[in-house]
This record gives sequence, C-alpha cells and structure tokens, in this order.
Amino acid sequence: KELDTRGLNCPLPILKAKKALTDMLSGEVLKVVATDPGSVRDFQAFARQTGNELVEQQTVGEEYIHVLRRR
Repeated sequence: KELDTRGLNCPLPILKAKKALTDMLSGEVLKVVATDPGSVRDFQAFARQTGNELVEQQTVGEEYIHVLRRR
C-alpha cells in the first residue's frame, strides 16, 4: 500500500500513516512519500512507539520515503 503525503506537514503524515496501518493486516507493508524533512525523525519515533517496523527510509531529491511493516 502506498500513501502520498507530499505537501503535508507534521503531524499529518504520521496521522495518515497511522490510519492506513489500522486498515492493514500484520506483516503488510506501507510506503509513505512525504516532503516534510521532519518526517524522517517523526517516523523513527512513531515506529519505536507503536512497535511497527521501520523497514527503510530514503531521501530522493526533496522527497522522503518511509517504508513501514505492520506489526
């Protein structure tokens, strides 16, 4: 599943990801594309707090890609 949060600032990318993860099954993967530089730190904290696995983070130009695996 992929979520486009380009143009949204904290905490909206996290809130949208949280909502999307709720509708997913354990082990499914969510890719979030964001433009907020703060989202890198936010998603690290979110994964720690929720127990979802942060599989990958990468920066491509001005976009930040976060890949989470549902716990």
